[in-house]
Amino acid sequence: MKTIEVEKTGGPEVLNLQDIGGLEPPGPGQALVRIVYAGVNFVDVGQRRGTYPREVPFTPGVEAAGVVESVGDGIDWVKPGDRVAYTGEPGAYAEASLVRAERLIPLPDDISFEQGAAFPLQGMTAHYLIHEFRIPGPGDFVLIHAAAGGVGLHLVQWAKHLGAYVIGTVSTEEKAKIARDAGTDYVILYTEHDFAIATRRVTEGRGADLIIDGVGKNTFKGDLEAVAIRGQIIVFGSSSGPADPISPNALMGRSISVSGASLANFISTREEMLHRANEVIQGIQEGWLKLRIDGILELSQAAEAHRLLENRETSGKILLEPPADVRSQAA
Repeated sequence: MKTIEVEKTGGPEVLNLQDIGGLEPPGPGQALVRIVYAGVNFVDVGQRRGTYPREVPFTPGVEAAGVVESVGDGIDWVKPGDRVAYTGEPGAYAEASLVRAERLIPLPDDISFEQGAAFPLQGMTAHYLIHEFRIPGPGDFVLIHAAAGGVGLHLVQWAKHLGAYVIGTVSTEEKAKIARDAGTDYVILYTEHDFAIATRRVTEGRGADLIIDGVGKNTFKGDLEAVAIRGQIIVFGSSSGPADPISPNALMGRSISVSGASLANFISTREEMLHRANEVIQGIQEGWLKLRIDGILELSQAAEAHRLLENRETSGKILLEPPADVRSQAA
């Protein structure tokens, strides 16, 4: 079985394609999934770098779509031949992976494997960020950082679906067009303009009622200036590094709420995970939630996928695919 192995942490060059032989049969509570596509995410980059430590050697990747090949004892909600997707399970950069069966999401026939590998992490992240803190609606201003990124594009569409006015930050004119096409009402090139000043201007001094920030260090200080009275800031990532600390008393003047968030805490049970996944799937089926797949690379090109992601040369999702014979067996 071909897989990407990380034997020591470092740059993209540590992602090496290897043949490790076969996998053990699934044990109790497990399923063996033949992977058709794997999603590439920033968490994979963090694990490869050692920012999010894992014991080496390891196979990166936490998101995929494929077909169940076999199940262990005690599993009656999936069976061999079922089309599934998942996130939060290690080892997706491979032709097959052993995963906890309780984390598998059934894929309807009208959802492709490409879509199945593209939506779980980013789609469910956007779902909880929009629904679990301050649900935006008509009259609300929502500021979304990295609006042309994978999570950002989901967030833009969810906020627009709920009737909010969306402000998005991006780094280039190309990404500005992508954000606008997704429904962003006002796009700010943060490389050229102070987003806090621009947000204040477009909201006529009010500020954003909800700010969703996966960037961290480079944006959080500006968030505090751009947020409205009684506004909410949600920090769910740190692609530029951890945000600088502040005193809670600094939030009192405008009664600002700041929350930290992680997807794992919002899909902790199978029931909650399926609720979020099915809401995302419904949006895709209804046509208002569109997935942007920026590229599909061969499994052997995992290093290139990481380089593209780290250099911010992507908008939407990058997928990895195993050899064609493996995909055809699964399909």
